[in-house]
Amino acid sequence: MNTKVTIAGVEFQNPIMEASGTFGSGMEYSEFVDLNSLGAVVTKGVANVPWPGNPTPRIAEVRSGMLNAIGLQNPGVEVFCERDLKFLEQFENTKVLVNVCGHSAEEYIEVVERLANEPRVDMLEINISCPNVKEGGIAFGQDPKAVEEITRLVKSHAKQPIVMKLSPNVTDIKVMAKAAEAGGADAISLINTLTGMKIDVERQSFVLANKTGGMSGPAVHPIAVRMVYECANSVKIPIIGMGGISTWEDAIEMMLAGATAVSVGTANFYNPTATTDILAGMIDYLERKKINDINSIVGIVK
Repeated sequence: MNTKVTIAGVEFQNPIMEASGTFGSGMEYSEFVDLNSLGAVVTKGVANVPWPGNPTPRIAEVRSGMLNAIGLQNPGVEVFCERDLKFLEQFENTKVLVNVCGHSAEEYIEVVERLANEPRVDMLEINISCPNVKEGGIAFGQDPKAVEEITRLVKSHAKQPIVMKLSPNVTDIKVMAKAAEAGGADAISLINTLTGMKIDVERQSFVLANKTGGMSGPAVHPIAVRMVYECANSVKIPIIGMGGISTWEDAIEMMLAGATAVSVGTANFYNPTATTDILAGMIDYLERKKINDINSIVGIVK
């Protein structure tokens, strides 16, 4: 049985990876999960300089999911290269996707150029849900012109293939997918979190210090499947699907909708072995259905 998938010329031993921000860089989960068994490790967001993140509290449970307003806290690209990439060198079977964040085009480019000659970096996932400080704080991913421009700019400086991570907080996700494709993206990943809010009725105050946060978890899965399906039928580049995947059924569903690979996010918080559990379930499914190549199920539901 073939479980290998290929995205932009990069071959993954299977389509399972974890979503950025839910797994660190793998170090924290390595005592629970054999990282060599994953298709890829997707790192937490990396910026050009250390980001302190948002004030606390910045995580809250909600029905069938969670809200987070971490604010992309990270130690910066230099620490990341010296510590995290060095740790990941030992997992030869597993690809590494580095999630890149920035407040301006210049910040993205600085990180992309710093990572250009790092042999352990196989792909770059560009987080365009970041607020563009030069455009009044609107996220890069909420304006199709900005999506196309930042994609083209990053692509011109990157040595690795680039995956543009799309925000679902838009009127039409297909427009953003087409903009990323037009800008030269090698692939897209979606969905990032949906903007949500929670209020404590007893204290009559916001639960998160940031007031709003990114909603993730099982509750967003049907929305993610719909958006992946729409994008798969609108662009020709591969898709990494994510959003509320917590079971093997969720992962298979995402691939049937058109995703070449899938990322597991919030499920890692309550089940540290979610990624490998889901992979095992997917393999059982393929065996039961007598499917010899996992690629044969991608996007077959029309």
